[in-house]
Amino acid sequence: MAHFHSLPLVGIPASVYRETAGATYFQFNGNYPAALAASGALPVVIPLGLPEDALRELFARLDGLCLAGGVDVDPAHYGEAQHPALGKVDAARDATELTLARWALDADLPVFGVCRGIQLLNVAAGGSLYQDLAAQLPAALPHSYSTDDSPWERPVHPVRLAGQSRLAGLLGVNELPTNSFHHQAVKQPAPGFVAVAWAADGVVEGIEDPSRRFALAVQWHPEGMYGSDPLARRLFDAFVAASRRGATAQAAAAETARSRQ
Repeated sequence: MAHFHSLPLVGIPASVYRETAGATYFQFNGNYPAALAASGALPVVIPLGLPEDALRELFARLDGLCLAGGVDVDPAHYGEAQHPALGKVDAARDATELTLARWALDADLPVFGVCRGIQLLNVAAGGSLYQDLAAQLPAALPHSYSTDDSPWERPVHPVRLAGQSRLAGLLGVNELPTNSFHHQAVKQPAPGFVAVAWAADGVVEGIEDPSRRFALAVQWHPEGMYGSDPLARRLFDAFVAASRRGATAQAAAAETARSRQ
């Protein structure tokens, strides 16, 4: 007998960390599934390089998509040559995440991006990035802290929020302290997306598409602050709540269909 549940299934793509002659090994930051599960989601890690039909079948079962932090997005995806200061890229991850992000936007599936995730989502929707803030925006404040010097839960600078934005509404504040572990950032927001959060130097720290059910991304790492910062928890709670609405509707429809058999 099939069992239908209302907990939303949220997919999080993995990343490649080692390729050998016989196998590709993936890695993942466990803070993301921990935060999602604590907010009431069922997180699932998505491997890279799946055949498109298999990826499409997996996508069809998702109630939400979380785009996590990681290495740089290849600038070829937004029509630029590689800057000398560009960091490591992950071609397999770019391919999988760009596909999933575009499918999610087309289907109005809730999508939440973090750090690399804001950059990937912006590129997927047609925006561009600063490949390296220090080289391309010399007036920028330090943004690329390391966890050796600055723990995940430590805020290092404030972020200002647009007052009428969804982000400000769900957090209930106009400014908040955040951590910071990035050297790239949104340059031109994608069509349909608007910048809704900024560091003091003007670097974009949040984007959203107000026309969609939930399409929001931030440059800081709320999953690293989830255990100590109620505002970080609100971000995941809001994303999971948006995903849950779709899961509940699907479960109700499936139960109705089953009862008619």
